[in-house]
Amino acid sequence: MFDIRSMNRINALTLREKWILAFVGVAILSRLIVHIPNVTAVTATALFAGRFFQRKSLAFAVPIVVMAVTDLFLGFYTISLFVYAALLGTVAIGQIAKRISIWSVLASSVLFFVLTNFGVWILGYPKTWEGFVACYTAAIPFFRASLIGDFGYAVLLALSFRGVERTVLAKA
Repeated sequence: MFDIRSMNRINALTLREKWILAFVGVAILSRLIVHIPNVTAVTATALFAGRFFQRKSLAFAVPIVVMAVTDLFLGFYTISLFVYAALLGTVAIGQIAKRISIWSVLASSVLFFVLTNFGVWILGYPKTWEGFVACYTAAIPFFRASLIGDFGYAVLLALSFRGVERTVLAKA
């Protein structure tokens, strides 16, 4: 429920932050609509937030809050902790990167793949070298789909926001 404190927090955001928040909100909805498995804007949104939010607190908080809210509808999983850690790492990549590029998207995708599948291995596979290899091998098709979503959404988010910066925010 919105109260006066909530409204004050929203009003404390800059126009730029409100636009970034809108982009993050719309992009993360890709989790809630029918989609090809793993072709969502989750990783790209965390990278986008890390790159474009100037306040670190917002950069790290927004993707986690949005993910948690969508998880309320989709369900939390045993590897959720690993997913959230991967998102925080992706935000950090976005903050370090000078721009969203092939390398920053690829680094984000690989980080997400490695961390989340480590969680899958720890929680669901034998703790042997064979179990480790089997886990990551089984995940390769999902990684291909994630790469498609990560690159597609990263380009869409970055280019669209650059357009807003050149038009709407430049006039403000």
